[in-house]
Amino acid sequence: MNANRYATKKTVAQGMLDIALLTSNASQLRYLLKVGDAHEYYEPMLALIISSIVLQLIVAALFMALGFLDIDDKHQQKAADAINNSTLILVFGITVINAIISGFGIRHTDTKVGGLPATEIR
Repeated sequence: MNANRYATKKTVAQGMLDIALLTSNASQLRYLLKVGDAHEYYEPMLALIISSIVLQLIVAALFMALGFLDIDDKHQQKAADAINNSTLILVFGITVINAIISGFGIRHTDTKVGGLPATEIR
């Protein structure tokens, strides 16, 4: 088993999940900006969604850096371990933030804007 190849595949798979979450956060941000102050928790939600997106971009950059490291090289193992630990902490933070976002409830179908259900807003 090639550990380098395994780590690269793991990083790519994690990146795909990050893209899905980033897309979801972008959609939530778009909706929140359309609704504006009509949303009960507009400012906290805005801060949380933007924080999540920024952290995801940082994690993506760290994963790219990790992808370029050769974990078979003794000199790069320490850096790879530090980056891996950092991404673990950041991913945990992103998970907590997104759990809070879900708790506040961005529901596209429950809110009316300008008399129209949110599903009719484009």
